[in-house]
Amino acid sequence: MNEAEEISRLIGDIYDASLDPALWPVAFEKANRYIGSSAVALTSRDLVTKKSGLYFSFGHDPAFMQRYLEQYGNINPLFPTAYFFDIEKTLVVPDCLPLAEFCRTRFAVEWVLPQGFVDTMLANLEKSPASCAVFTVMFHARNGLANDEARHRFALVVPHVRRALLIGDVIDRHKIEAAALADSLDTLVSGMFIVSGTGRIIHANASGYAMVTEARVLRAPGGRLTATDPLADQALLDIFTVAGAGDAALGRRGVAVPLKARDGDRYVAHVLPLTSGARRKAGVSYGAAAAIFVRKTGLDLPSPPIVIAQEFQLTPAELRVLFSIIEMDSVSEVARVLGIVEDTVRTHLHRLFEKTATARQADLVKLVAGYCAAP
Repeated sequence: MNEAEEISRLIGDIYDASLDPALWPVAFEKANRYIGSSAVALTSRDLVTKKSGLYFSFGHDPAFMQRYLEQYGNINPLFPTAYFFDIEKTLVVPDCLPLAEFCRTRFAVEWVLPQGFVDTMLANLEKSPASCAVFTVMFHARNGLANDEARHRFALVVPHVRRALLIGDVIDRHKIEAAALADSLDTLVSGMFIVSGTGRIIHANASGYAMVTEARVLRAPGGRLTATDPLADQALLDIFTVAGAGDAALGRRGVAVPLKARDGDRYVAHVLPLTSGARRKAGVSYGAAAAIFVRKTGLDLPSPPIVIAQEFQLTPAELRVLFSIIEMDSVSEVARVLGIVEDTVRTHLHRLFEKTATARQADLVKLVAGYCAAP
């Protein structure tokens, strides 16, 4: 099998998993093999509580993954810095903190190195003001460090995992039979449309019909799905056309198309091709090229770490110390967790007191709590 065939089949498996979560392990196993990594995980991170959640994984020791969720995830030194990077950007450890410093952290010493991992890549797939979803691959010593080819392949896979994650969120990750896609999704609160390569509406659920009837964000002149915003409309038409060529041809297009209603409300559309994988059954059944899921989005509010960092002009190192010191009792404990000497922690703490006009650790706790509780 050549690389083009391999990536095409992999993308198809990833999109099939958006309809049937039981297929994620198979998709991740193939992604792991394609990238050349040793383990793959899709996790969530709450920036306020620092708790981690697991969507799906492959290649990780279950016991170590459980320890990550219960204990080590909340001291992962790549956060909150990793949150500040753009969605889908490939990150490595030095993007977040010096590699030598990372290797001295409690997280690396007690969780990463005992598993034999020597390198990692990650990317944000979705962000909200208080959390993020992260796709991560790790490399065992026997596989060596991530090279340029691995980075290239990781970057190819990321947008497709993101699309599948977003569509899975829309349909609430219930198993959907591809051949019965329309019937299965008729009760969705989000608008759902099955369209041809020209945007002709073949099927719509009740929410979809309501959207085109109101004509605030979407219309259906002559039975073709269009957006009220001209730029978004052209983007959708281009996506519908390309979707007919299969999963790989779509690339990053249609992962999350922003839509603006006439009254200013914001929506987002996610496009799922129906011409490959198990979804081909639905495409053949309906003569369709793609399924489109449209939902209203909330306000794009910045996260507490971003607001605090910008308000007080904190460096990434100062931000790591701040979010560690508010949960730990002593400078020595923060130093051990972050892998730095106590004097360095005290230096960062002194700068935090100066920048935030506070004088005690308790004041810092109150300051962060105030930003996290703000509406």
